Amino acid sequence: MGRSLGIHHKYRMSGDLHIGAILSLIFMSLDEVSFRQDPAAKSEGDTIVFTHNYQHILALIFAIKEINENSRILPNITLGFYIYNSNYLPSVAYLASLELLSTWGKFVPNYKCDTQNNAAAVIGGPTSEVCLYMADILCSYKFSQITYGSAPLMDKKNEAVFLHRMFPSGSYQYTGILNLILHFQWTWIGVIYVDNEMGERFVHNVLPVFVQNGICFDFIKAVNHVNFCSEMETMVNKFIETSYLFWTSTANVVILKEVQSVLVLRIWIMIPFHYDLPKINKVWILTAEIDFASLPIQRDWGLSFINGALSVSLLPKKVSGFHEFLQNRKPDTDQEDGFIGDFWQQAFMCSFPGLNLEESPENICTEENKLETLPMSVFEMSMSSHSYSIYNAVYAAAHALHDIDSSSFKHRTTGIRDLQKMQPWQLHHFLKRVIFNNTVGEQISFNRNGELVAGFDIINWVTFPNETFNRVKVGRIEPQSLPTIEFTVHEDAIVWPSWFNQVQPLSLCNDHCYPGYSKKKKERKSFCCYDCIPCPEGKISAQKDVDNCFQCPKDHYPNKNRDFCILKSLTFLTFEEALGTSLAGSALLLFCVTAGVLGIFIKHRDTPIVKANNRTLTYTLLLSLLLSFLCVLLFIGQPQKMTCLFRQTAFGIISVAISSVLAKTITVILAFQATKPESKLRKWLGKRMATSIVISSLLIQATICTVWLSTFPPFPDLDVNTMAEEVILECNEGSITMFYCLLGFMGFLSICSFTAAFFARKLPDSFNEAKFITFSMLVFCSVWISFVPTYLSTKGKYMVAVEIFSILASGAGLLGCIFFPKCFIILLRPDLNTREQVMKRKR
Repeated sequence: MGRSLGIHHKYRMSGDLHIGAILSLIFMSLDEVSFRQDPAAKSEGDTIVFTHNYQHILALIFAIKEINENSRILPNITLGFYIYNSNYLPSVAYLASLELLSTWGKFVPNYKCDTQNNAAAVIGGPTSEVCLYMADILCSYKFSQITYGSAPLMDKKNEAVFLHRMFPSGSYQYTGILNLILHFQWTWIGVIYVDNEMGERFVHNVLPVFVQNGICFDFIKAVNHVNFCSEMETMVNKFIETSYLFWTSTANVVILKEVQSVLVLRIWIMIPFHYDLPKINKVWILTAEIDFASLPIQRDWGLSFINGALSVSLLPKKVSGFHEFLQNRKPDTDQEDGFIGDFWQQAFMCSFPGLNLEESPENICTEENKLETLPMSVFEMSMSSHSYSIYNAVYAAAHALHDIDSSSFKHRTTGIRDLQKMQPWQLHHFLKRVIFNNTVGEQISFNRNGELVAGFDIINWVTFPNETFNRVKVGRIEPQSLPTIEFTVHEDAIVWPSWFNQVQPLSLCNDHCYPGYSKKKKERKSFCCYDCIPCPEGKISAQKDVDNCFQCPKDHYPNKNRDFCILKSLTFLTFEEALGTSLAGSALLLFCVTAGVLGIFIKHRDTPIVKANNRTLTYTLLLSLLLSFLCVLLFIGQPQKMTCLFRQTAFGIISVAISSVLAKTITVILAFQATKPESKLRKWLGKRMATSIVISSLLIQATICTVWLSTFPPFPDLDVNTMAEEVILECNEGSITMFYCLLGFMGFLSICSFTAAFFARKLPDSFNEAKFITFSMLVFCSVWISFVPTYLSTKGKYMVAVEIFSILASGAGLLGCIFFPKCFIILLRPDLNTREQVMKRKR
């Protein structure tokens, strides 16, 4: 047994075959306030061993003890081991690797004369740096190496061949972390990584994938390994700088990539207390390389900082016998353990009698000191993930050696007759093919890249008031389902940090944009930082954080909050509603009045006032008004194919009324002019002229309607665009040109009638209706001139109502202005309805 002085700590256990172990156990001096810069400035007995990392050594010893006591593995062969400490320093890691190539106790690389110093394999870790430094030397000598932490990416293929990893592919881990972040919709996070080659590759190769999936970073900070050999002031300044970064960050989630151990995180968390700043409240996402470790001065700092943290790691199963093995470890019975003395004093804060004369009796180490009484922050009685990996690594090397030894043709296939004379490279072939079930029933094997065939567990760190903690499995990342990776997480099982009130925290650059709003990127900010703007008119957003609002379907419209679409109601002018009822009632009333007037004129057809101006034209005018008032009913009610075809055609009947008025006016003018001596207009007098005007107008009107109906007739249609909240069931005019041709011809007749009546207004009363016609045509033209802009400016069923009102108003104007004075005389002043009175009025 032996142990070298200083920071390069070496521990040997005898055996026929040896397994080298390069472990990162960090040392610091007890008798100095600041950390020492000179690694050689140490003396035996004053070193400090990280109590949690000491478990790595015990896992190695326990595994070898089990194998040596197991007659089924390597019978008649005893395994031994070397332990070297790298202290996270390249120079020390290289030194340890070179010592494996030397005779024990003599540092002469490439010269080995001790048959008891035959290293079969090397176990290294836990960081990728230690593995990388180790591989630089040992791969050249084709040593089979097993890493128990994250393995480095080798640039040289010949180096990677001899490296085996008790660790699944790192890509699975990063995919799992990404899925975890996406699952909880954390888009604004921070990243801390170690400033080394692996960290740089992580930043350049992994983080861009996060960005592609919509993740933004509040900060990406590189930190150096704490080797406790640097200047104290420089190290403290870096601690404060990182702690301040955490404190000022708005991200609630921070990824810690291969940070040395939890002890560094505890320092970052504690710094704000010394500056009276609020405590740092984050959800920490830890990678598999991170394990719990602490300095003696951190014993009373509490564990609440780690509560609610999540890690992607390998959760070890309980290894039978390990707890009892730890219980039996004592300094007096395990004196060959070169670390147990230092560990015991630091863990129990005591000293052994005789080492320190000034030590009070209360601080003397006694037999009552037992490992199970230590707080979990000092030492755990169950295997950590790293210890479990070391345990499996020892068994993997042992099974590979056993496969060589048990082969009946070993001397033919391998050329190995004696394992003690085996060359390092000869183990590699068997190690890469090893497959076995460990003592807890888990299958251990490597893939063709030398990586452990396994998945990752999602671990939730839960702390308790009695300063204990537990790692609870809350999910799983299963790469066996390639090409896709199966990701499961049980949200209900997760305990969140208490400062988030035990609810899932948010980690966003700003609050969500809720439905009804869309995102607008902030200038000079990350794409995860945005303002929320309301959706424009007619658009909605039904989900949170949408980039753009979208248009509702044509038959839907946005609700008030613009977060979902409502089906538009179907609308048309009905008889049941007040507007439809009033218009229909007005049409029927005017129809009845017109019918009454027609009846009066028929009854008094032989009276002078009726006979005064062409009874046939009068009857034609009244009949056309009757039909015009009646056609209004076709405009009310649900549009059908037949009603759409005939409503505009029936509307054209009003042109017959206008042509009748025009014929009346021209008849008056001709009758007056024909009384002059030698007038050539006498031959145009009579019914022929009036009938020709009416029939000609009717034929033109019929031609327009025939062309309209035969080319592009009106049809029932749904207007989904005009009204925001309604679908209008309407009659589409078909050819809008023909519709305006119909209106234009009616307007032409109206202007002609108005012009003729205006010039004939001063003719003798006995022959003249021109004054009344002038007023009636003035009303008619006013109504239809105002119809066009009003019709174009209204929407939906109100367009139909405008057209109905125009028909009724213009028809009522003709009826009232032309026939009301005559009806007054016929009914109320019959004494004026005589030839004598007519002639008298004339004189």
